[in-house]
Amino acid sequence: MASLSHASPPQQATAPSLWWDTLPDDLAQPMGAPLDGEAEADVAIVGAGYTGLWTAYYLLRDNPGLRVTILEAEHAGFGASGRNGGWCSALFPASMSAVARMSDRAAAIALQHAMHATVDEVGRIAQDEGWDIHWAKGGTVVAARTPLQWERAREEIQEWHSWGFGDDDYRLLNATEATGMLNTTDVLGATYTPHCAAIHPARLVRHLARTVVQRGGRLHEHSRVTDIRPGVVRTERGRVRARHVVRATEGYTSTLPGYARAMAPVYSLMIATEPLSDADWQEIGLAERATFSDGRHLIVYGQRTADGRLAFGGRGAPYHFRSSIRPEYDREPAVFAELWRNLIDLFPVLSGRAVTHAWGGPLGIPRDWFASCGLDATTRIAWAGGYVGDGVGTSNLAGRTLADLLTGRESDLTRLPWVGHISPDWEPEPIRWVGANLGLKVMGSADDVESRTGRPALRARLFSRFLGH
Repeated sequence: MASLSHASPPQQATAPSLWWDTLPDDLAQPMGAPLDGEAEADVAIVGAGYTGLWTAYYLLRDNPGLRVTILEAEHAGFGASGRNGGWCSALFPASMSAVARMSDRAAAIALQHAMHATVDEVGRIAQDEGWDIHWAKGGTVVAARTPLQWERAREEIQEWHSWGFGDDDYRLLNATEATGMLNTTDVLGATYTPHCAAIHPARLVRHLARTVVQRGGRLHEHSRVTDIRPGVVRTERGRVRARHVVRATEGYTSTLPGYARAMAPVYSLMIATEPLSDADWQEIGLAERATFSDGRHLIVYGQRTADGRLAFGGRGAPYHFRSSIRPEYDREPAVFAELWRNLIDLFPVLSGRAVTHAWGGPLGIPRDWFASCGLDATTRIAWAGGYVGDGVGTSNLAGRTLADLLTGRESDLTRLPWVGHISPDWEPEPIRWVGANLGLKVMGSADDVESRTGRPALRARLFSRFLGH
């Protein structure tokens, strides 16, 4: 694909993502033949993304003789696991207040501590296993670029401190400190947390898949599951009988019979620049490869990649009627154009630099925006997901928790408040389509209103309550 000027982003990508395009050849090779016929397993896992593969990893690490089969419609890491922004963060989709309302204060705090530990767990496993995933634990800096964003930043840090977390976990940066880390335009200050690492997400998922296979897991790529029932998973060319079944399908959950309203697939899109010069990076900052965002309502996110690119993404693509998922939805030229405009606004030095990759894909959003994992003791069907875009870290916590649940081991993980939570179904169409797309428009327009008037947008506050925050 030809490089493009500052005036316009690319209209199509060279690969499913920058991450897949920059995989080493050995990790890009097929890792499992399609299922053909009958098979038996102790645990059958549907979905070879982070959730399914982490579950298999911990099951096989601690129970080497266990028969674990993973079924994947495309290839391991095809979905969000191979396309995301590369933030291994301690972000949990629901706020601590929302978690506490569903449990109690102590449980909410315990869950957040578990999320902090999860970031380090991923880094430790990668180091122990010898996985080169371009790990850089530089934390996350969120710039406040308007007085309203600065006010919300101060309130956020006060909120974290009210839960017992100190500056070592979440702290406020003044303008000088903030620009020293992230030199965006109009910086008034920022929030900072060390609990995040920038990674190459496709390297992580493919290393994980290969290790699972090496430990004895049976991975069947290009084996689309057509039905999940207690004790059996059917594909287009066979079936697996298993004592336990794990649904780890995240944004693709709605494609399964019986789960059409369980999860709304909402698209997030990304662009990436060509490798930038040292002079560019002197201007931008991110010397420690901190992940970054700013305080706007409609989420944006970015990282400095190990090969010196700036990868930048955001929400704004429409939700498609009846939870439709199609390859062409990964390409929304208007969203790519808006991402590029936002990136130039943040970093004017990028004007004239080339954008080499643009991609996207669906992420899973439950109706109450509350991630969950659990095991139904009656059906012996387990699940995890609903990460709302915060799944790189949360999926590891899910995998460890599911491994404990599936082997009957009580632990601190199985007692966390998200375990066993059941989100309500989304509304039927067209209510779901209207509501989801209205929400995107509300949050986008809220930023415009605040920029124009300098006053808080009531619409954003009201919709935030709808999201459960």
